[in-house]
Amino acid sequence: MIAIAHFIAISCYIAAAALAALPFARRVRAPVGAVIALLAVGAAIHSIGLAQLTLRSGPASLTGLGPALSFAGFVLAVALIVVETFAHEVTLTMAAAPLAALMTTAGNVTGLHPLLDPSGSRASWLVLHIVLSFAGIAAYATAAAAGTMYLVARRELKSARFGAIYRFFPPLETLDRVNHFATIAGFLGLTLGVALAGAYSIAYRAVVMPQIVWGMGAWICVSALALGRILRGWQARRAAVLSTVTFLSVVALYIVFRVAVLNRGQFL
Repeated sequence: MIAIAHFIAISCYIAAAALAALPFARRVRAPVGAVIALLAVGAAIHSIGLAQLTLRSGPASLTGLGPALSFAGFVLAVALIVVETFAHEVTLTMAAAPLAALMTTAGNVTGLHPLLDPSGSRASWLVLHIVLSFAGIAAYATAAAAGTMYLVARRELKSARFGAIYRFFPPLETLDRVNHFATIAGFLGLTLGVALAGAYSIAYRAVVMPQIVWGMGAWICVSALALGRILRGWQARRAAVLSTVTFLSVVALYIVFRVAVLNRGQFL
């Protein structure tokens, strides 16, 4: 049941991305309702698979590398549904839905097995940290995707080519607004997630340096973006460039730690 649920969810995410890209192949409007419906069906079935995993493995089921990657794909899909519903645009789906499918696939290939087996309040503490942290990362990824699309659309506009990208991408103002709010959401989620991780490490003396360095690096990057937009009034282009570059840096840092870490069964 768990494997089937993940397969259906991955298929829905890929189908949603393909449907969102339809205007680039034919001169038609993107079917916003159908794309969001596919994402919603995929996320709903994905949640069933994760719930079955929790029933099988216990409350700490998200502590392994595979479950963490699968959950990250689910959270990204949910964040995408929220953004696309409020923006009434589905172009972000072309970038974010394949990423959600890739993360879910990687989780399944790695193996959906938990690493730790804590119980009681310790398990709840750990799961809450994971949920908030991945929600923050998903929002950060959404901000980076919107920033990248903003830069591409802006370049298209300045070149006066007015091709498919100009016709079917959301207005620059919409992309900037998505980048702004997703950055704030990412900052809030990661702040709470990192705070819980720090308190958990102190309380249970479970200090893992790669996790601390990577988590603090991601938090510093998204915090700088959020504070720059709120306090310094960073303009759209600067925020778009920095959100894209910093998020790619966070991903690169994770890959470095992932290659170097000795315990292959954990997220870091």
